Amino acid sequence: MSRAVNDSDPRVQRTRQLLIQAFMALVQEKMNIHSVSVLEITTRATVNRATFYAHFEDKYALVECWLREKFQRALACKLPDSSTLQRETLHRLILAVFDFLALVRYYHRPSDQQYEPLFEIAIQQELYELLLRWLQQAPVVAPLREEMRETTAQVISWAIFGPAAQWSRGDQSIPAEEMASHILTVVIAGLSPVVIVPDQCSKPG
Repeated sequence: MSRAVNDSDPRVQRTRQLLIQAFMALVQEKMNIHSVSVLEITTRATVNRATFYAHFEDKYALVECWLREKFQRALACKLPDSSTLQRETLHRLILAVFDFLALVRYYHRPSDQQYEPLFEIAIQQELYELLLRWLQQAPVVAPLREEMRETTAQVISWAIFGPAAQWSRGDQSIPAEEMASHILTVVIAGLSPVVIVPDQCSKPG
């Protein structure tokens, strides 16, 4: 994403949302990402090309931002903002990844194949950042350097994303719930030498 703008400026945020909304509308009309051009996006958003490139390096950067926002909203529907590293929240997170990838595959078109690696990187990166936040708040088994937290978040994010991506590409004969339960067992086992993962979420007061 371009550094020519201040991301915290409300005007910048509004313009970026205008561009993303224009892109979404065009995708819905054309039923694929590949055929949507930067010119069409800027025309629909009523901004010029210079404004577009002040916010995004290219269409790929906009697609990544759009997908990450969609995934963030999907997670927000499943996980409260106050969620922490618990067995139940991990289970919900894993299921949310399966559901989201299944939805992406459902709307995926052959012409959008070139964007698949971008989709995967965007989702995995969101997973990593969420898991890292949880790990930074979790009680540790022994003193833990920040680099080890980051490595753990990276490993666990791929442990969740990898099977979910493979499942979404296949015939999905094994139910997502069953897959999620198995992945959860593996993830808990991987985390147990590093942090304490409670079995139950704390009840709201």
